[in-house]
Amino acid sequence: MGLYKLRDVIDKIYYWICSKVRFLRAIYETRGTGNQITLTNIFKQKIIGYNRFVPWPVHPSSTVFGIRWIKIGVNTAPGLSFGNYIFAKEGSPVEIGDYTLVAPNVCIAGFSHDIYNIHSYSEKGGVSIGAYCWLGANCVVLPGVILGEHTVVAAGSVVTKSFEEGYCVIGGNPAKILKTLDINKVVKHKSEFEYIGYKKVR
Repeated sequence: MGLYKLRDVIDKIYYWICSKVRFLRAIYETRGTGNQITLTNIFKQKIIGYNRFVPWPVHPSSTVFGIRWIKIGVNTAPGLSFGNYIFAKEGSPVEIGDYTLVAPNVCIAGFSHDIYNIHSYSEKGGVSIGAYCWLGANCVVLPGVILGEHTVVAAGSVVTKSFEEGYCVIGGNPAKILKTLDINKVVKHKSEFEYIGYKKVR
């Protein structure tokens, strides 16, 4: 038996066990989703204490600040990829819709410093990202930005303004529309099991 075949067999046994054991069921039910819960996540987050108070799976190398003002949708986990930096505060919330994917090294900035007084924060703040969006690696979403459903942000982009209509691919610095998506072709996938963070909703 080859190494890859053996790994497949072990995976099948592991997920079968998880499906049968109540407190491990979330591992089985979220596998392959944008909110994948693993034993590693649970151990590093809840036992060792990396991002302990964030109520969804977060990679140890990611930082999520101001969780009281961050709202996430179904089967999305901003910070699950490595190197994410996501922050919000009162008056400058961050909202991320259902099934949205956040790639490695993405920054979502709910607020920023005032350009005339860098020791205080600007009035303009908050970020809203719709459902079924995909934020590519190393992109930055700045305060005040609203992204509609099915917005794809190209890797390395800096998003300085809103694209509320969604259904587009944006990219560059500053980001602009590179392609408009055909609404009739987009897929609104639904997982069999839906979670908001560690909590099952369906």
